[in-house]
Amino acid sequence: MPCLEKYVIVFFVMWCQAYTLDAQTGQSSPYNELPSPGSPVGHPAKDSAVIARPFFVRKIYISGNKRTKESIILRELPFRENEEYALQDLVARFEDARRQLMNTALFHDVIVALKRFDGYNVDITVEVKERWYLFPLPYFKPVDRNFNQWLIEQKGNLNRVDYGLKIIHNNTTGRNDKLNVWLVNGYTKRVSLSYDRLYIEKSMKWGMRTSLNLGSNREVNYATANNKQVFYKDENRFVRSFFNASAELTYRKAIKTRHRFGLGYSSEKVIDTIRKLNPSYLYNNNTRIRYPELYYIMNYFDVDFIPYPLKGYLAEVSVNKKGLNKSVNLWQTTVKVGGNWPIARKTWLGLRVAGNLKLPFKQPFYNQRLLGYSDFFMQGYEYYVLDGVAGGYLKTTVTKQLLGFNIKMPIKKSTIESIPFKVYVKAYSNMGYVYNPEPGNNNLNNKMLYSGGVGIDIVTFYDFVMRFEWSFNQLGQNGLYLHRKSYY
Repeated sequence: MPCLEKYVIVFFVMWCQAYTLDAQTGQSSPYNELPSPGSPVGHPAKDSAVIARPFFVRKIYISGNKRTKESIILRELPFRENEEYALQDLVARFEDARRQLMNTALFHDVIVALKRFDGYNVDITVEVKERWYLFPLPYFKPVDRNFNQWLIEQKGNLNRVDYGLKIIHNNTTGRNDKLNVWLVNGYTKRVSLSYDRLYIEKSMKWGMRTSLNLGSNREVNYATANNKQVFYKDENRFVRSFFNASAELTYRKAIKTRHRFGLGYSSEKVIDTIRKLNPSYLYNNNTRIRYPELYYIMNYFDVDFIPYPLKGYLAEVSVNKKGLNKSVNLWQTTVKVGGNWPIARKTWLGLRVAGNLKLPFKQPFYNQRLLGYSDFFMQGYEYYVLDGVAGGYLKTTVTKQLLGFNIKMPIKKSTIESIPFKVYVKAYSNMGYVYNPEPGNNNLNNKMLYSGGVGIDIVTFYDFVMRFEWSFNQLGQNGLYLHRKSYY
């Protein structure tokens, strides 16, 4: 090999490794001073035919995976052994690989870098630090839609709390599978089991998921008045019982998209008092319904960090059919799309759009829950619910990182050497609309709604995100709202 060619290759390999380590660990490198734009190395595509030659990936070395199977890690990598890549492309794929592996929620940290090279043959190393995977934890959770509703409107009533034991076993067999067991008492008597396995065959494209959920309540939300939930409670007996089971096949041909095809069965029963209070609670003035369910869900993630994305795109599309005859008849489709872009130093713009449609429009109260439930809500309207058959929202957020630091663990030789914390400040605005053909006295339906606010988000390990938000709405109301889980 000519000397000039050899030294140019050495320089670019060192730059490649330094760039990767900088991007993945934040550590500085002696090679992070790039050539000036006029230098031959700065424009290899124009001035160096040598660098245009692809590099051959000879071997991928994986370390740190005490439980996770190598095949699971290799499945997430955007490069393969015995394949060729241009140098700049390979550098970009290193960061993509780290992002994909971090988004599996299997690892605390991942480093992807060059291990060695021999001419145009390169070896790559993938170093991972695994998380803890088994969590037998006490369960304590208010049953209301959000923390503010429980603390303010329900005055922190402990009778409106579920408690018990949850066993979460992630990466159960080392194949990124998940086993969850929930034993819940208190407001809800419930037993839940679920098992999710991404891959069940050698090509690692097809997976499966099963779940079982049954329980009962002494209180039920049977209607909505003035966009507030109305409850009926009986201390001496259960007023609602439920059961649902599902099984699904999942398909993941590439890396960023997952398709889910599911079949389910559900049963819901309430006492006759609920039927008298709201004859439209279930179909046809009934106190019990049973129905099968078919559904399809597509998830797409191309973001830097799924629990708190700052760069990239994500989307979810679902189509659901409940019931096979007129006794239960619902077609439902939901679309969620999001995008995130850097707009200044440590500053990002985020957009979220979501919509929901239910057909036919004539549905019982049981199927009308829309805005304000689960993660489908508008900031500033946490105390309200909007039932309906069609609706959606648009959210815009500008986020800036304020702080980033690590707290070292006092325990030596711990799996976690330090706990990372990142603090962000943000400003946001929301707009939304929910259509209900029979709104009754719910005055927030069938009109445009607006809200906005500012907040502070804290992000730390194990995907924990805490949000402190001061929001205001068009009703002239404002206040501090707390959210623990991520929302779309």
